[in-house]
Amino acid sequence: MNSRPPKHLNRQADAVAPNGQESYARHVNPEWAKLANLLQMNLHYTRCTGAELETAEGRTILDFLSGYCVHNTGHNHPYIVQQLIDELQAEGPAMLQSNIVESAGTLAEALCKRAGGKVSKAFFCSSGSEGIEAVIKFSRAFTKRTEIVYATGAFHGLTCGALSLMGDQFWREGFGPMLSGTTEVPFGDLAAIEKAIATRKVAAVVLEPIQGEAGIVVPPPDYLKGVERLCQSHGTLFVLDEVQTGMGRTGKFLAAHHYGVEPDMIVMAKALSGGLVPCAAVLMTDEICNSVYHSLRRAFIHTSTFSENTLAMRAALATLDVLANERLAERAQSIGLELRENLRRALASFEMVKEIRGEGLLCGIEFQAPHTLALRLPFEAFKAINPAMFGQMIVMRMFNDKNILTQICGNNFMVLKVAPPLIISERQIDYFIKSINDVVAMMHSSGTFWSDAIKLGRCAVST
Repeated sequence: MNSRPPKHLNRQADAVAPNGQESYARHVNPEWAKLANLLQMNLHYTRCTGAELETAEGRTILDFLSGYCVHNTGHNHPYIVQQLIDELQAEGPAMLQSNIVESAGTLAEALCKRAGGKVSKAFFCSSGSEGIEAVIKFSRAFTKRTEIVYATGAFHGLTCGALSLMGDQFWREGFGPMLSGTTEVPFGDLAAIEKAIATRKVAAVVLEPIQGEAGIVVPPPDYLKGVERLCQSHGTLFVLDEVQTGMGRTGKFLAAHHYGVEPDMIVMAKALSGGLVPCAAVLMTDEICNSVYHSLRRAFIHTSTFSENTLAMRAALATLDVLANERLAERAQSIGLELRENLRRALASFEMVKEIRGEGLLCGIEFQAPHTLALRLPFEAFKAINPAMFGQMIVMRMFNDKNILTQICGNNFMVLKVAPPLIISERQIDYFIKSINDVVAMMHSSGTFWSDAIKLGRCAVST
């Protein structure tokens, strides 16, 4: 295994750009500014290409987060950038909202063709959360039912409708009441799904095919097929949230394709437009679409200001070209399998490493409480200060010591998300494996790791 760092990786100190920092803290989100500074991750980036993020002071950060699975094609892919430049220079109608946007039709056809199954229509919007809101409305319109079933650990977005399909109180606190008629069931439990929808009051079951923020949770082999079968027998729509898992991330165009299912609705976003223009799509059957847009009077009953803007449509079409021409889904499948195998070999001897799992280049390293007393005592002390800070300490060490950007999962602080751009090189992957091995070894053998961690946790509490 080649353990040499990629070119330009170094540990030089970074000077954050002075302009805008104070204004951001004052006028945007002061607490985020504090947290970014506390974690020593508030750098001034000057150029981002492929999987590398260059800073003002000469550091090059290797991206193993991809903006939470936004940059599947890498940062600023030249083909996608050029397509956007061409669109802007054409000075065409970006958002007239009184005409037929031809590129939207082209994109909708391309997405439905690649998704396969029974979807044949697309509604475009700007984010995954907005897509979930559309799912709630459209499933109610089609079924004439109001209830929705979702899974424990789910993350579907942060608008109020999406929050209603997420049980974690951290995200909900202070924003209630949520939508009524939503039911949480354990992910992977078919009996719980059957019980929940047996009332025939449930409009839709909304699931992530592989749960992202819950800790990269891969479903049992027959689970999604079983959910599909149950939904069909009870008149309930089967909806998959492919916001993180779609666009080749898991080794196929959609994660659904691993499991042989044909959802009634599919939500896509994040990587859909190359990480350059906000874009999301809800794919659905003709029947669901027609239940909403069933007359001239209802032609605009559900829409969104930026939904079919030509920049987003052009970027998405270009992204599909890149995925196909560079065979990025197939690449993610083979490289992801090798990555997990090498991670298992590298980390097998460490007692705090519980499991390596995932699909394609959506991977997770799950940690666990140590058994050894010398490690157990500082771990419990640190956990008592702040449960999330253990994972953040790993993130900080990878970032500051190894120049690698990653993050823990939002609903499972013991899982480190490993999700590089699909264009990541084998050399960069080798460097990541060597780096995480070094950090985990330090965690198991160095008192410095734990003393620094406890200092960080106390600082977070006092800030």
